[in-house]
Amino acid sequence: MENIVTMNALTTIVLAATLSSSMVQRYDTVESKKLVPMLSEVIQFDTYANNSDAFDRQKAWLTKTATDLGFTVRDAGKITEIELPASVPDAPVLGLVIHGDVQTVDADAWSFPPFGGVVKDGCVMGRGAADDKGPLVQALLAMKVLKESGATRTHTVRLLVGSEEESSAGEMKEYLEKHAPPDYSLVLDSEFPVVVGEKAWDALTLSTTLAPRAPADEFPYRVDTLYGGLGASIVPDNAHLKLIWKEGSAVNWDPLIAKLKSVKLPDGTRLVTGAEGDRLHIVTYGKAAHSGVNLSGGRNAIYALAKAVEGLVPAGGARDLIDFARMAGQDLTGSGLGITDRDPVWGTYGVNVATIKIDPNDETKTALTINLRRIPPRTGPQLKAQLEKVVADFNAKSGASLVAGGYFEDEPFGRPVDAPLVKRLMTIYEKATGTKAKPAISGGGTYAKRLPNAIAFGMWFPGKPYPGHDLDEKIPIEDLHRGARVLLYALADIATGKRIVKAF
Repeated sequence: MENIVTMNALTTIVLAATLSSSMVQRYDTVESKKLVPMLSEVIQFDTYANNSDAFDRQKAWLTKTATDLGFTVRDAGKITEIELPASVPDAPVLGLVIHGDVQTVDADAWSFPPFGGVVKDGCVMGRGAADDKGPLVQALLAMKVLKESGATRTHTVRLLVGSEEESSAGEMKEYLEKHAPPDYSLVLDSEFPVVVGEKAWDALTLSTTLAPRAPADEFPYRVDTLYGGLGASIVPDNAHLKLIWKEGSAVNWDPLIAKLKSVKLPDGTRLVTGAEGDRLHIVTYGKAAHSGVNLSGGRNAIYALAKAVEGLVPAGGARDLIDFARMAGQDLTGSGLGITDRDPVWGTYGVNVATIKIDPNDETKTALTINLRRIPPRTGPQLKAQLEKVVADFNAKSGASLVAGGYFEDEPFGRPVDAPLVKRLMTIYEKATGTKAKPAISGGGTYAKRLPNAIAFGMWFPGKPYPGHDLDEKIPIEDLHRGARVLLYALADIATGKRIVKAF
């Protein structure tokens, strides 16, 4: 009996390997030619938060494209379902999950149109190329290859396309109120080989007016405006401070400009000044990056500004925000905020001094937002309490009146490394690539947190900086094809195999 079981298992492995090879061959000779044109098309939908027209146009594109590929399409509100049914009755559902929304952009800072879908130098270029429209196209084409393979599909494959992952992330909860989740899902929004841990997403906000604080005569100028950054999950690539010369003395910005230019800025950042009569613009530039997945690849312009103007801003709310930003941004792991947590598996916190903007709750005030990617064991309420104490101590020491707020309702998410689906995906990745890699811990949160029996699987390869959220986001075409091939191996193995009784 044992020999029969062993032979059956061996036969299954051989058949899966044969199917994988034939599916990859079909992809390389036929479907791969569609990848770049399709991705270039879908990038042109500028689906950042609240741009409803772009979402409508993208949904129409999804419906037509998926229908033309031979799939069933269902409009589930903020989620679009694209389905390839099983060949057998009562089949389990394998979910493939991605998001069709993107982070916002400062188009003037890009070196090419962010929603142009430009193809150049072996890359597809544009917002969403990596995060997450590349994986959307890879999933569609991999499903098409599976459909045309002739293999018996023991699973229904259901692609779920979300629309709020980069903003409120509330659509999956709404979806599950009326729809059953897949039996198990692969979330194609992180890195290979498989993500067994996702850090929690937290945000500390500090709000105050920019008004000076008496005595305010130490400088012959005052702060007019202060702002920087695009979003909490993006390392800010620019920050702006505008000063106005006070009446009663001759305007002379030269001494201040000389001091600013003498400051040694953090590597990868630069400062520009522009005097216009009684106004001086001070602008710092850095490099945008994903604050969860590629924090070290960014160069923080808000921190650079805080370093440049240290001791050169009049006492008041603006200086308080700048000083706190400088304190918090002195490293990427949180020591400036009193955070020294380390874990052998989860690593460290990630801290991004992210934005300075008009406070949406009170337009008379300006708010600094600091994004934190938290590791176990500290909970959200525990971190909130610690940071509130840090702010209180800062206020007491400086005379500031910063009001602390933010978001601390997320928690870290993990899967056992020895879970059946985790081990299976590790084997699939090794077979598809010929290389071994360790399970990943990610600073980025995905839909895996919001769907039962889900885990992040690709589509980015380890050892390379992740370009999602970057200024000038782009992805090499060869990496797109490599990722599609790995997904084909996963579909050949899981979608034509036996039901996984206990995935995790």
